[in-house]
Amino acid sequence: MDGNRIMPNTSRRSFIVTAATVAGGFAVGIGPLSRLAKAAVVGVQPWDTDAHNANEIDAWIAIDPDDSVLIRYQRSEMGQGSMTAVPMMLVEELQCDWSKVRIEYASPNRNLREKKVYGDMFSNGSRTIKGSQVKVQQVGASARERLIAVAATRWNVAPTECSVKNGVVTHTASGRSFRYGELAPDAAKVKLDKEPAIKTPDQYTFIGTPMPRMDVPHKINGAAKFGIDAQIPDMVYAAINASPVPGGKLKSVDESVLANAPGILKVVKLDNAVAVVATGSYWRAKQALAKLQPEWDTNGAGGIDSAQLSKDFHDALDGPMQSARNTGDVDQAIKGAAKTIEAVYETPYLSHSPMEPMNATVHLQADRLDVWVGTQDALDATEAAAKASGLEEENVYIHNAFVGGGFGRRDASDEIIQAIQVAKVVQKPVKLIWTREEDTRQDKFRPHAVVRFKAAVDKDGMPTAWDIRVVTSSILNSVGRVIPGMKGPEPMAVAGLSNNGYTIPNQRVQASIKNTHLPVWFWRAPGANQHTYAIESFLDEIAAASNLDPYQLRRKLLADKPDWVKVLDLAAEKGDWGKPLPKGTGRGIAICEDTGSLCAQVAEVTVSAKGDVKVNRVTVALDTRIQVNPLSIAEQAEGSVIFGLSAALYGKITVKNGVPVQGNFDTYRMVRLAEAPRIDVHLMPSGGKLWGGAGEPAVPPIGGAVANAIFAATGKRIRSFPIMDHDLSGSA
Repeated sequence: MDGNRIMPNTSRRSFIVTAATVAGGFAVGIGPLSRLAKAAVVGVQPWDTDAHNANEIDAWIAIDPDDSVLIRYQRSEMGQGSMTAVPMMLVEELQCDWSKVRIEYASPNRNLREKKVYGDMFSNGSRTIKGSQVKVQQVGASARERLIAVAATRWNVAPTECSVKNGVVTHTASGRSFRYGELAPDAAKVKLDKEPAIKTPDQYTFIGTPMPRMDVPHKINGAAKFGIDAQIPDMVYAAINASPVPGGKLKSVDESVLANAPGILKVVKLDNAVAVVATGSYWRAKQALAKLQPEWDTNGAGGIDSAQLSKDFHDALDGPMQSARNTGDVDQAIKGAAKTIEAVYETPYLSHSPMEPMNATVHLQADRLDVWVGTQDALDATEAAAKASGLEEENVYIHNAFVGGGFGRRDASDEIIQAIQVAKVVQKPVKLIWTREEDTRQDKFRPHAVVRFKAAVDKDGMPTAWDIRVVTSSILNSVGRVIPGMKGPEPMAVAGLSNNGYTIPNQRVQASIKNTHLPVWFWRAPGANQHTYAIESFLDEIAAASNLDPYQLRRKLLADKPDWVKVLDLAAEKGDWGKPLPKGTGRGIAICEDTGSLCAQVAEVTVSAKGDVKVNRVTVALDTRIQVNPLSIAEQAEGSVIFGLSAALYGKITVKNGVPVQGNFDTYRMVRLAEAPRIDVHLMPSGGKLWGGAGEPAVPPIGGAVANAIFAATGKRIRSFPIMDHDLSGSA
């Protein structure tokens, strides 16, 4: 089937969405669309007025006389759909007409001036929904009660005698009513004695309804504005080249080759980069930059290559470790085992490679800084910009735009800092853009990781213990942050390993942090995106060595976790586990918990006699506990599969002479449309009090599911990614 189909006649709790994508086809399901969101419009003025809307009820909501409702969205929209889902939570309480809602970004500057009225403004870690839920529901409930209070006062009745629906307050006994647009001016003046209680999940009537995303129409018709679209008067263009060896410094550059070049304003020398600033176009700056031959100080990293890095990580497996989990007596269990099984898994550095390369447009003045950018954290960007400019944060205005892909990369603000540094020199508004090659090679990468497993199994083939040792790099070290009171390795270093759901009585998980000259960063489902592949593949090795069915082995090891079992069972059922397949085709299964959500996947893979790998179908079962917009969640699951599959099949950043080698999509491959598998997504929210994430939990299982399917099809085990580096010829 193509497109997205909502299963009818189901309760909200048992709601299941099935979505399918078939290679070679593209389908967009369009339902009733609300008014187009006026979101992230990058204006032609040097800055926005940042003025209050005349019809505001508060900083979050403005209701016009025609009953249209403006809701301010305080985080970032990068395709995950939360610019729709967060306002949906507010509307659940406000009880206005969704078809009359429009959305715009909230102002980070106003947030600072008004004592964090919008709270946090980041979108990362799949925390936008669960991090916003209480606050935005409270905002909606408070506004609703103030609107009711105004109507009740006008009628001289008790507020409890009034009801609301679709933006209308009604006096139940008399049938009299007021529209929200008639009440809003006075509602802004009302002070409640106490804040109303917000709804609990069992009371929701709008949350859980599949709704088309508010940003999609903009992106279809070309009206959507991303950071790279910013245009301001008198701006100039900057192209930049940072040290090709991360951590290196600029030694010298001969700028005489650009003497008298038309339109070239300045060569700007930074500590670790050189930029060319031009009038007229970015292309002019880029072409001029290519003529420069800067010399670099590699800071001792110029001789490092991938082979040496891999050896160093493998050698560190026998070195000192920090404990992340230690239950039972692993050594004694291994000593008395009927059999032991060992394996080492390795995953490479990866780039984020968002479709929109890093960019920032800045207008720096003596007492004010304006920045147009797509950022995952507008408040952090404000802090970084203030520090770089020397201005107070209250004088910095971040104009956030739609984000053309983030995946964790767009909260470092390095592009903003560079643009400000250039603007200080040229004394003009500057638009700075990274090339695709710069974006890939100057990334802050997903860490390299090596994991060694040793398991003990009993006479029935069931694992009784496993010892897991991982060597990877510290993301927190690159970020420059420390978790107060943290004991043991940072969570990302052991994610997917120390928190595995399997009931094995003796478990030991240890980590060694080995930092290199390559900066590492959060990459969609940090840690779990690589470690889930490793642990799920190793569990398959145990199953194969014990002649056990991989699905049934997992089921037994999860028997005391019914929520895990339900997800696993649904994936196996819908993925046709156990049904016959032709020679050369196999199925693999994997499961994980990430960002509070459970996800199981079954991959069906065919390997040709030449060794070509074709992922035919991926079945996803996803429990986000509570779901706000099922349509967006299904879309996120589909995107997660493609994202994780690209990494599994092709993803790697190799290093030669200290320099990341891959630069563009010809060498840093992605899954293409013709290669895309059919993806069936089944949502099964279990409810309760937990709020899981949606943007990341479907990334970790795909690598293990595909690797296990390849083993089922060929008998060959994939213990390192990417899969394209393995010779699978002659397997079918």
